[in-house]
Parts: sequence; C-alpha cells; structure tokens
Amino acid sequence: MSTAAAPVRTLRAGTVLADLLPSSRVRDVALVVGGAALTGLAAQLSVPVPGSPVPVSGQTFAALLVGTALGARRGFLALALYAVAGMAGVPWFAQGSSGYAMPSFGYVLGMLLAATVVGALARRGADRSVLRTAGTMVLGSAVVYAVGVPYLALATGMSLGQAVAAGLTPFLIGDALKAALAMGALPAAWKLVGRKG
Repeated sequence: MSTAAAPVRTLRAGTVLADLLPSSRVRDVALVVGGAALTGLAAQLSVPVPGSPVPVSGQTFAALLVGTALGARRGFLALALYAVAGMAGVPWFAQGSSGYAMPSFGYVLGMLLAATVVGALARRGADRSVLRTAGTMVLGSAVVYAVGVPYLALATGMSLGQAVAAGLTPFLIGDALKAALAMGALPAAWKLVGRKG
C-alpha cells in the first residue's frame, strides 16, 4: 500500500518528467550527459539555408525538450555541457562543427538560456497540456532567437534587419512544426503516466 502512495507524491506540482525516474546522483549525471548527447545528435540533422550561415537543425528542438523534460537545473547543466564540449572541439554542433568562432554560436548560448526557462516553466506544469506546451515552446524559441540573432549580427557585421532575415525568418515554419511535435509528445507522456495536468 505504501508503494502505491509514493508515485502520487512524486507527481505533485513541481515535478518534471525526469523526476519520475528513481532519484539518485547517478540518475542526474546520466540525464545531464544524455541531454547533451541528444542535443548533439539532433544537431546532426542539419540542412543548410541558402544565404544564411545558420542551418536548419534539430538541436533547438532537442534543447527545448531536454529543458522541459529535465527541469531548469538539469536542463541548464545538459546544455552547458553541450556548449562547453562543443567549444572544446567535440564536433557536435550543427553540421558537425565545433568551437565558438562561428556566427551561429549565439544560438547555442540561446539554447542554454532557453532550456533553463522552459525547464522552470515545466516545473509549473507548462508541459502538461497542448496549449501550455505550445506557449512554452514558442517562448523557448523566442529566447533562442533573442540571443542568436543579435550575436549573428555582431559576428557577421550584418544589420539587425539582415540578421533577422537570415537567422530568424527562414526558421519560423520549422519552429512551428517542432512546436507541434512537442505539443503532441509532452502532454501524451504525462497522460501515459496518468498525470495529465
């Protein structure tokens, strides 16, 4: 009877999907490393955009999912590991790149911040319904662009308008599709564990 009550306590407000796994430091380390690796793998799903130094890739989607599923602290650590390892030479940024001397590095920094923001929102139940998940993904994407686009402008000498045209506008349809995937996946995961918010 006591084992039946334990899952109910763990699913109270403030719970993210990763909290459903048995708690330990090993779990947290595995989640952080796994989140970084997932983001690195998703970044390899990459397509160049004509006229832009920023490719379409799966890394933003992965970063937002990692932040939402792991929560703010672990999401931040996973994306920090992803960024630091990539800066140190691990070729797992978009298109197998690494380092920080690239015009698109601002998006990596934006993903770090976005994972933290969406993770904090997930702790407040923002991933438990379709509409709240949509809002969370839109806000997370906006955070990525708020850092990435100005960085792109500074790194390339583009005007802000040119950076928006090269580093934001071509990605909006893809972001809408990624948000739609998240809108289906995250609430479905909560429903699967019996705790739709």
